[in-house]
Amino acid sequence: MTSKELVMTALNFKTPERVPRFEYFDEFGIGREFADIWHEEKGFGPEIDIYDYYNIDIKIAVGDEGLMPTRTELLEQTPEYSITRNSWGEVIRRSTGDAFYKPLEVPLKEKSDLKTIHVDPPDLDLRYQNLDQQMDQLKQRYCVFVKTGGPFIRSSFVRGDAQLLTDMAGDPQFAKELFMFMARHLTEIGLEQLRRWDLYETGVWIYDDMASVRGPIFSPQMAEQLLAPAWEYMITTYKQAGAQKVYLHSDGDIRPLLDLFIDIGFEGINPVEPRAGMDVVELRKKYGEKLGLVGGLDNSVILPRGDRDEVRAHVQRCLSIAKEGGYVIGAHTIGPDISVTTYDYVSELIDEYDRRELGYSKPA
Repeated sequence: MTSKELVMTALNFKTPERVPRFEYFDEFGIGREFADIWHEEKGFGPEIDIYDYYNIDIKIAVGDEGLMPTRTELLEQTPEYSITRNSWGEVIRRSTGDAFYKPLEVPLKEKSDLKTIHVDPPDLDLRYQNLDQQMDQLKQRYCVFVKTGGPFIRSSFVRGDAQLLTDMAGDPQFAKELFMFMARHLTEIGLEQLRRWDLYETGVWIYDDMASVRGPIFSPQMAEQLLAPAWEYMITTYKQAGAQKVYLHSDGDIRPLLDLFIDIGFEGINPVEPRAGMDVVELRKKYGEKLGLVGGLDNSVILPRGDRDEVRAHVQRCLSIAKEGGYVIGAHTIGPDISVTTYDYVSELIDEYDRRELGYSKPA
């Protein structure tokens, strides 16, 4: 099976040839990454790909989904930091070598600005030109899904984190209008990506972080009243266009919202964080084939601690739901706090399961 066949078999709740895998190793530019350490410890040159080595099957593809990529500009540059206007219209300050930034100014300062804010066309080649060149090769190797942001997290880019929550509490009608405005924009971007990369047979992942380890940032009632129409619009439009799957990515404990997500059409979730109480076995018991699961490995405590007995018990627990399908294993992000030895052991345990339970052996 190709990675695409393998992943889609699993997400359709059929027994896969082997357990599909999804991981990020070096995507975020935070200091010395796991992939750098891995190359050094293994003695591999840059031609050896870490994603091939560990049989990673999924790749997420996103262009520039900002409102105004034609208006990006460098405003100030020093040896210590840069100040730029990004494609969302935010003015941001980023320290040299830092992956994260501090917002200084948002484009939607006043509610009335929503009626006049500039939006570049969704089919602008500038948005997609880097991935356009790579997509044929990526599709041969991976199961590629389109990504867009979600209406909550992307609205915070144009309004500001604190102000958006204030809007939701104090002016829910405006917040609802903003979420739908953002959903329509993001959906146009998603549809263009589906079209130009021909990814209908896989689908779309909506990234909308909305929770901490203690639970959602807002109440289920607020989610249903203000955000559900925007999420449902995106899901319905993507499905009507022919996208096979629409999944949700959100870190944190989103259990209070899962019934709502299923009702409005999300077919699965990622990354299913154990530290937030998101246990793949318990979720499978509760939701069955109503909810596909991608993730489940604990990259905050168990894998960094590296105790082999603990790691084995944890990985085997996650894999206990894999044979029936509906599951892709992964930890979302493997950082430098996880040793190469520990991640090798995780990979060996998955290989062992593939041989024992699925009768699969890796090609020599």
